[in-house]
Amino acid sequence: MSESAFPGDPEAPDPEAPDPAAPPRPPAYTPGSAQPRLNRPVHERYPQIRPTSGYGDPRIRHTGPGPGAGTEQEPERSSKLSARLALALTVVIGQLWGLTIVVDEWMTGDTGTAWWGAGFLVLSFLVVLGLWLIDPKDR
Repeated sequence: MSESAFPGDPEAPDPEAPDPAAPPRPPAYTPGSAQPRLNRPVHERYPQIRPTSGYGDPRIRHTGPGPGAGTEQEPERSSKLSARLALALTVVIGQLWGLTIVVDEWMTGDTGTAWWGAGFLVLSFLVVLGLWLIDPKDR
């Protein structure tokens, strides 16, 4: 069905053949710059890039992160850091709660309770500082 029902003119020029009088056809790549020197194909602009650059380069010995990437390498350290983070977050929440109570007591005029609350805030800061000093290699 691809052929026409009517036979073609045998003396008509072949539509597929290039016309010698026609201007040259544009290249297969599309220009993206106003500077003609930048509109050349990549292999002309960068002759040092070969089709085998990368995987065929003998200087490249290992690609990717290596075996075991993405898996937990030290589960004990991870659980220790998670526990310390949970303790630190608990202390921070306690400090915020304590600060709220201290400011409320100070504003109502009960300075004795406010000073005890300030002592609690200092003590909780020292707890966080102690957690930080426990294991210096994790910093």
